[in-house]
Amino acid sequence: MPIKNTIKFKICFLLAIFFISNYNNKIYTQDAEFTQFYANPLYLNPAFAGTHLAPRTTLNYRNQWPGIPGTYITSCFSYDQQIENIHGGIGIMFMNDQMASSLQNNRVSGIYSYQIKLTRNFSVRAGFEATFWQKQLNYNELTFGDMIDPVRGFVYQTGDVFTEEGTRNGLDFSTGILGFSEKFYIGFAAHHLTEPNESLLSNNNSPLNRKYTAHMGFHLPLKGNGSTISDEQTIISPNLLFRRQGNQQNINAGLYIQKGPYVLGSWYRLNDALILLFGYDLGLVKIGYSYDLTVSSLSMATSGSHEISLQINFESKTKSKTSPISCPSF
Repeated sequence: MPIKNTIKFKICFLLAIFFISNYNNKIYTQDAEFTQFYANPLYLNPAFAGTHLAPRTTLNYRNQWPGIPGTYITSCFSYDQQIENIHGGIGIMFMNDQMASSLQNNRVSGIYSYQIKLTRNFSVRAGFEATFWQKQLNYNELTFGDMIDPVRGFVYQTGDVFTEEGTRNGLDFSTGILGFSEKFYIGFAAHHLTEPNESLLSNNNSPLNRKYTAHMGFHLPLKGNGSTISDEQTIISPNLLFRRQGNQQNINAGLYIQKGPYVLGSWYRLNDALILLFGYDLGLVKIGYSYDLTVSSLSMATSGSHEISLQINFESKTKSKTSPISCPSF
């Protein structure tokens, strides 16, 4: 392995060890990141469950920082739909987050949301999410400072005591609220209300920080008669998203432009990345690709991040009295 790649690989392992181990300090862990926010709506805010009204399936794949060997690979699958008999939407979500092939986090979530119409033009939907999570570590692939002999190298056993089979699991709860009209939407979500302990060391506390997300945007159709692609209605959608988890926070500002089935989007994550997005919306099927161009001090080593999304939006066989939300698909 070239020296440059070896250095990067060691950096990656150091980052992994930082998040999973504790030497007399409390370490806080962070959530996986998706930048096609509205292509993974249940992950963004549980209140989105059922907002399409008809059944909806989403698949998301993210490769973060491929320039550093063994970094984050995150996959997510979700299904949701509106059910009139219970006056709300239901959803289920599966997520797998892998880091350096040694650490992975699996989550299974069940979601319910309830919608009420406050006025003729404005509705509110509240959501609740219950999650079973499991974190696993293959600690045989890791090395620690107390294993090193100054002369002979890695010859000792580590003194760190891991949980049984390097696994920890538990329950987690989240909630969210969403308000919307025909051309405007605003939402707030609070994830990890109980801040579960995710530490893989037996005598250690590593809580998953509570995460707060606020998001808003506009859905602004421009005139067009739809007779040809050039006459298709153009939709402009400016958006703003704020997220805070522990002492980490980011502000994202973005703009989508849709002309017929074609979607172009751009986001800027303050002091971190410029995001470019391309989408193709066929109605039933929506496909998106985005690239995060890192603009922070890590830009030379990370090679950015790639994300792919696939949505299948089924048509409802019955007419719903519930108002749908108009927001971006990616």
